[in-house]
Amino acid sequence: MVSKNTVCLWYDGDALNAANFYAKTFPDSKVIAVHRAPSDYPAGKEGDVLTVEFTVAGIPCIGLNGGPEIKHNQAFSFQIATDDQEETDRLWNAIVSNGGHANVCGWCQDKWGLSWQITPRVLTAAYTSADRAAAKRAFEAMMTMGKIDIAKIEAALRG
Repeated sequence: MVSKNTVCLWYDGDALNAANFYAKTFPDSKVIAVHRAPSDYPAGKEGDVLTVEFTVAGIPCIGLNGGPEIKHNQAFSFQIATDDQEETDRLWNAIVSNGGHANVCGWCQDKWGLSWQITPRVLTAAYTSADRAAAKRAFEAMMTMGKIDIAKIEAALRG
């Protein structure tokens, strides 16, 4: 990869499947290269997929098949800005229906345990609004949601 800074994500032998899922789900995402282990290592054997180079929404990543010792948690997440309810629904549903699970406030986790924030641009604009009363209403509406409902955010903005 050309990037000086690359996100490295740890997987338990399933980095290639994860990268393929991200590539088909998120725009501007693709699998770039698959690298196989030149010899046995603690989590695999010679010839197993060791690393996968890919992008997620333009962000360079490496998936490392490091074994079961380390799990993903919500301390790291991808935040994907969406333009409308259709895109929000498509991305959220793709993650949740592929073995993932829903969380709150636009967060969900994929089946590999990686956290995603599917965040409509209107939500970000709402809670950062100079109209602090409207921002508060939108923020409080968001706090009641799993997947973000743009119509409800817009209604909260209007009061």
